[in-house]
This record gives sequence, structure tokens and C-alpha cells, in this order.
Amino acid sequence: MRVLIAGSSGLLGSALVATLRDSGHDVRRLVRRPARAADEHSWDPPAGRIDDRAFEDVTTVVNLCGSPMGLRWSAARKQMIRDSRIEPTEVLAEAVAEYRIPALVNASGIGYYGDTGDAVVTEESPRGAGFLAELCEAWEAATAPAAEAGSRVVNLRTGLVLSKDGLLGPLKPLFWLGLGGRLGDGRQYMPWISLRDHVSAMRFLIEHETLSGPVNVCNPEPATNAEFTRALGHALRRPAPWWVPGFALRTALGEVADEMALISQRAVPAVLEKAGFTFVHTDLDGALAVAL
Repeated sequence: MRVLIAGSSGLLGSALVATLRDSGHDVRRLVRRPARAADEHSWDPPAGRIDDRAFEDVTTVVNLCGSPMGLRWSAARKQMIRDSRIEPTEVLAEAVAEYRIPALVNASGIGYYGDTGDAVVTEESPRGAGFLAELCEAWEAATAPAAEAGSRVVNLRTGLVLSKDGLLGPLKPLFWLGLGGRLGDGRQYMPWISLRDHVSAMRFLIEHETLSGPVNVCNPEPATNAEFTRALGHALRRPAPWWVPGFALRTALGEVADEMALISQRAVPAVLEKAGFTFVHTDLDGALAVAL
């Protein structure tokens, strides 16, 4: 297969490029600068410009674009978060439709479901409330031109990816210093997934041409924040005795506290499991050991 990837320099994108090439697929990359290598093609999402040659014989377009969420959200920050996701998606979806590309695999987030408490949610569950839920809905809606043109569209509702270069990066030094601890009451569910499983799931969805629609890319066994805190402390051989109360998080992080730190999302990957995808890391302790 020939796969064109936007967002190929990020954590997920760079790992996906390597995995697809190891599997024998031809990979091209979209870059927001002049192309410097044979596998690169230049594009400018705000201007709606893409090198036409990028789509020659492409079977799947993968879009993983999106700026970091940050720890506090101003109105300007929210707009940047939104624009960095929806704008590239609109440009690529229209290109997929124009060039009749068979498939578009597009990033989204598990934040689609909002705060679900203890309730288990699958891809059939409704959209929740809040900024992230509304963002994910608009993000997925931006793929409409591709779907309307008959392309297979997959929306990756990604959970928390365990990687020393991602989620675990800022947490590791805190736990090393003995400053680790649960957030709020610790009962909120965290839909996690190992980096290896996430990349394998993306490859699985690219190669399985019968799968489309939203797909929860997370582990079958989401952990509570308290369980995650204990497991991370154990993996680093450090105590994690502290507790950060909800009001303190809200004071420090504002809206981000309720949307990301204190939110509970007991999401499960029903589509992947039904399709026969096999997770390598189903145990949180083992996944953390590998990631660290």
C-alpha cells in the first residue's frame, strides 16, 4: 500500500512511519516546509495548498495533526487547538474526495465522550459535554467530504498513550522526586494504551479495508487514576503518597482540570476487539515497564 501521512514528525506519526515501512508499505510524508527528501511533499493547510504529486497512487491518507493541549486554556489557546486539528482535516478530506483516495484515517480523541463516570462507553455512545467533546465532534465532522465522496473514513478516538516521550515525560521526574500522587479522589477512569499497541492499531485499521467510522484506540481495561498512580510509582520504585485535591487542580489549571485531569472516561475498544485486533500490553504494570 502507499500511505500519505500528515503529522509524521510527532510521537505517533514517526512511530507509524517506521512500522509501516517495516511492514513493506510505501510511505510518503506531508511537511510544512519545502520538501527536502524523496518521500516528502510540501503543504500549507491555512492556505489550502498541497503538492498535487503527493496523492499519486496513494491508497490511504493518515492525518495526525494537532497542537499540544497545554496546561491552561485561554480563548486564543482554544482557538489554536481547534484550528490545528480542524483546518488540516478539512483540507485533507477535500483532497481525498478530489483525488478519489480510497481511505482517510483521521485523528480524534477519547474526549468525545466527556465525563462518563463509571459508565462503560463504546463507539456507539453519544457525545458528551465540554470543550473537548465539542472539539472532537467538529474534528470528525470535518472528514465529511471524504465520506460523501465514497472514501472509507476512520476516526481514531485516541486515549492516553504511554510513552516516555509523551504522557510519562513530565510525570517521571515528579515521581522520581517522590512528589507523585493521585488527582482528586482518584476514582476517575483513564483510558490508556501503550505506544506499540496504538501504532499496531493504526496499521490494523489501514490494512483492514472493511473498517470505518469511530474507533476507540485504548486498552480494554481502563485504569482509575489511583491505580495508575500506584502502578507508576511501583514501576519507578518510588512512593506516591500525595493527593492533589480537586479545588487545587482547578485553581492551578482552570478548565483543563475538569476536562483532562479530573474527568472519568471508562472507554473500551469495542470495534477493535470485534474486528479481532490483539493487544500486546493489556496489563498496566507491564505497559509502564516497557514505556519507561
